[in-house]
Amino acid sequence: MIYSEQKPWSEITSYLSESESLFVLGCGGCAAASGSGGEEQVEELTHKLNRGGWTVTGSKVIEFLCNKGLVGIRLARISDKIESADSILGACCGIGIQAVGKIVDKQVHPANDTVSMGHFHGAWPSEETCERCGECLLEYTGGLCPLTVCTKGLLNGACGGSHEGECEVEPGRPCGWELIYDRLRDIDRLDLLTTYNDPKPREKYQKEPEMDQRHSLFWAIEAEEVEESD
Repeated sequence: MIYSEQKPWSEITSYLSESESLFVLGCGGCAAASGSGGEEQVEELTHKLNRGGWTVTGSKVIEFLCNKGLVGIRLARISDKIESADSILGACCGIGIQAVGKIVDKQVHPANDTVSMGHFHGAWPSEETCERCGECLLEYTGGLCPLTVCTKGLLNGACGGSHEGECEVEPGRPCGWELIYDRLRDIDRLDLLTTYNDPKPREKYQKEPEMDQRHSLFWAIEAEEVEESD
């Protein structure tokens, strides 16, 4: 499972200056278990948005926002509400934001930061991946993570070494920052390229979890079982 925490409300609202209406998406998988993207959190976000003057065209918690096939089916049933929104607010991990961005031709704002719990979390079956950096940048890169789509993990634009759209480090692989540029162009948000992204703080990026988190099911199911039996 992937652990995520909701961003500060002030940071979330700073993303929404270009939107008057939003559709709110939550994830019934990892984010719900994290307490950052289930029914309760989506309802709370919707309430805050309404109070803040935004129009919420609808909301939906989908079992796993990282599954593009499932997301496509679920959103097709409510396409009118999606289309009537200026953008989408996603309460999920970084993989979910990227997956929804592949399905919907709108900007998808991250409401959560995906936090590292350390160590290996298994293989991943899709092309969307997340470095769990603790400070999600997907708002500024069109829903494509520069830490994973760029072989160098560059945060503020291309290195200049690509050739005919291919990465200089891994020929045949698309340049990650060209993909980001194309996505921002498609959603009419090339202005976001002027945003400077600070280097990732090591205390958040791929950190070991705090001691209290080591007794959660995200660290080890058996650790939680031992605590409950005490």
